[in-house]
Amino acid sequence: MEMLRFATVGSVDDGKSTLIGRLLYDSKSIMQDQLESIEATSEARGEEYVNLALLTDGLRAEREQGITIDVAYRYFSTPRRKFIIADTPGHVQYTRNMVTGASTADLALILIDARQGVVEQSRRHAFISSLLGIPHLVVCVNKMDLVDYAEERFDEVCADFSVFAERLDTREITYIPISALVGDNVVDHSDAMPWYDGPTLLEHLETVEIDPEDNTAARFPVQYVIRPMRNEYHDYRGYAGRVAGGVLRVGDTVTVLPSGKQSVIEGIDTYDGPLEVAAAPMSVTVRLSDDVDVSRGNMLVSTSDAPEVSQDFEAWVCWMAERSELTPGARYSIKQTTHSARAVVRSVIAKLEINTLAEDIDAESLALNEIGRVLIRTTEPLFFDTYRTNRHTGSFILVDESTNGTVGAGMILGALNPESDYAV
Repeated sequence: MEMLRFATVGSVDDGKSTLIGRLLYDSKSIMQDQLESIEATSEARGEEYVNLALLTDGLRAEREQGITIDVAYRYFSTPRRKFIIADTPGHVQYTRNMVTGASTADLALILIDARQGVVEQSRRHAFISSLLGIPHLVVCVNKMDLVDYAEERFDEVCADFSVFAERLDTREITYIPISALVGDNVVDHSDAMPWYDGPTLLEHLETVEIDPEDNTAARFPVQYVIRPMRNEYHDYRGYAGRVAGGVLRVGDTVTVLPSGKQSVIEGIDTYDGPLEVAAAPMSVTVRLSDDVDVSRGNMLVSTSDAPEVSQDFEAWVCWMAERSELTPGARYSIKQTTHSARAVVRSVIAKLEINTLAEDIDAESLALNEIGRVLIRTTEPLFFDTYRTNRHTGSFILVDESTNGTVGAGMILGALNPESDYAV
C-alpha cells in the first residue's frame, strides 16, 4: 500500500493540530483510551467540546499555551493509502522546527484562518514548502463556520494566496474550504457549503499522485561496511546504506566516489533475502564484483549520470541558531548524506524577505529563522545533485563543532567555480 507523507503548516491558531485530530477522529484512527483521555482533559479544562488538538499537542507547554512547539508525528491509514503526518508549529520562533518536520513531506497542508486571511506566517511557510521541493500544496481555508460558510470569503482568501503563489516554484495548489472543529469537508462533505463541489480533504489525500523516488539517477551513500567475523562469511564484504535515488540492479556498472573506481553490482542483500533490484528509499547491502576501496561517506553512483563533485557550492540556508548568526568566515562541520567534512562560509549573497520574496543583497549575516543564499567551501569534495533534482543528495546540515548542535539546514543550488566573483 502506498505511503503519503504530509505536513500541516501555517500561522499560530489556524487550527493545524485540530485538523489532524479531526482527521484521526473521523477516519476512526483513534484508540478508545486516547479518546477517553482527551475527553476527560477537555472536560477538566472547562471546554465545551472535545479538544482534538490534544491528540498532537503532547508537551505540557503546548497544552498550557494552546500552541504547537515541537513537531508531532502521527500515523494512520485508510483502505486506499497509509499516511505519516507531521504537525509542525506555526509560531515564527519555531520556524526551524517547521523546516525539520516538512523536509521529508510529499505534500503540505497550509491552513489559513478564514477570518484573518493570508498573513506573514502563511507566506513564510508556503515559501519554505516550495523551497523544500514539496510538489503539492493544499490550502485549507479553515474556520469557515466562523464566517457563516460564505463562498465570497473563501474566494477572497484563495485569490489573495494565488497572487503570492505565482512567485512560488510549486507544481500543484489545491484549495479546500473546511471547518476542522466541526468536521466540514475534512472526511465527509459539508451540507453547510453546497457551493463547493470539490473533494474533501481526505479524498484528496487518498488520490493525489505521489512522485516516485526512482526517476532520478542511481545514488547510494555508503553508511557502513559489513565484514562478518564468522568463518563461513570470511570473504563477505558488503556496503550497507539507503538508496537515495534511482534504481540499483544486479549487473549494473557503478562508480565509487570520490575515487572514481568502477565496478559491477554482484549482489543486493536484505534481511529477507537477496534482491535483483533495489529502488529508493530501500535500505540494502550492496556487494561489488571487484575488491575496491569503499568506506563510510563514499557514494556508489550511476556511471552514466554522475553527480557534481566540488568543494565550492551555492545553497539556500535556513539559520537555526539562537545565540549566533551565520557570517562570512564562520567555520562549521557539514553533514551531507553519510559524508562529513569541515566547511567555511565564503559569503552571504542575499537574505530573503519573506513577505515580498525580494532578496536583500546588502545583508551580511543570517539570524535565527532567516533564509538566505550562501556560498560554502568544504575541506574535501562533496558529491551532490541540486536539491531540485534530488532532495536527499542535495541537502545538508551545518553543525557547531563547539556545541555539536545543528545550526543550519541547507538546500544546494549548484557547484561553483572556486574563482567565482562571489569569493571572499
